[in-house]
Amino acid sequence: MQAGDTLDPHAMTLATARGRRLCKTRHADGTTADYDRARILDFNAVVAPDLDALHQLLHDLLTRRDTCILRGAIRDEANARGVRRLVHPDPETGEAPTLAEAARQWLALDMDSLPLPVGTDILNLTRCGELARAALPPAFHGAACIVGATAGHGFKPGARLRLWFLLTRPLTGAECKRWLHDQPVDRSVFGAAQPIYSAAPLFVGMADPLPCRMALLPGEDRVRPPAPAELAPPATAQRAVRPLAPAGIDWGTGSTERLAGLIYAVLSAPDGERHPMLFWAACRAGEMVAAGQLEADAAAAVLAKAAMDGGGQDKHRTEATACDGIARGIAEGSR
Repeated sequence: MQAGDTLDPHAMTLATARGRRLCKTRHADGTTADYDRARILDFNAVVAPDLDALHQLLHDLLTRRDTCILRGAIRDEANARGVRRLVHPDPETGEAPTLAEAARQWLALDMDSLPLPVGTDILNLTRCGELARAALPPAFHGAACIVGATAGHGFKPGARLRLWFLLTRPLTGAECKRWLHDQPVDRSVFGAAQPIYSAAPLFVGMADPLPCRMALLPGEDRVRPPAPAELAPPATAQRAVRPLAPAGIDWGTGSTERLAGLIYAVLSAPDGERHPMLFWAACRAGEMVAAGQLEADAAAAVLAKAAMDGGGQDKHRTEATACDGIARGIAEGSR
């Protein structure tokens, strides 16, 4: 492990919450305290160029209960202390983004409640890891990996593990999601700002039931992901933008090309980031409304539709967010 360029494909961002606990606490009476809320963090980029270095880093992080891992790259090393996890500008406060999407050559796979064969020793992390690896696509079966027990392993049913692999080429979070969309893994950890909790739980009045919380499975050094063309976004995603345009507007104009970009940004935003992206895009569209380049209701409608098409769940909330963002942009653009 070494400090290094945050855009190095083997880099990861360590996020430290001063005075906060980024691990679960388990008490002898069976109660559990969740992670502390940590709004303000210090970022630090580290590089683990091979599996041994990654193993050592993860082992060290087991006892650092104020620190977690982020996939995203630090945008500005001069603005990496006392900051929030922002991939996009905060439309409410105006705070600038602090993290950027980055292609990484490491892969963390969270597997939760994975069924285990009857009789499997839940305390045997190596055996549980072998079974978890076998549940993944064939590309992973012969690959070396680091197996880490998450906070629920041994306390809740099934295997609750995080498997770490190195890849033959870097992948973006979006590529990881498309590759593993139908696999028994939590895709939220592929987000640039999503915490990957790396510390062991804190046990109060009891001992950790696991003899070890990390194991190394032997195998090939790296996993070979599918070819870039296989992980590219569907060709229909970009084409789907244009029919959303308000009727009667010429797509050749600069303003509507800009609206197309905003629509696509909302449509393709990662899960968990779509709502703030919608508000930000609506604010920008509202500025265009204020300049007389767009009609407010039509712009709000197409942006809300893009959010729903991208995977939004609450139509009323989505439409309200789009309208609120348009109104904020109009107010800002009219100053």
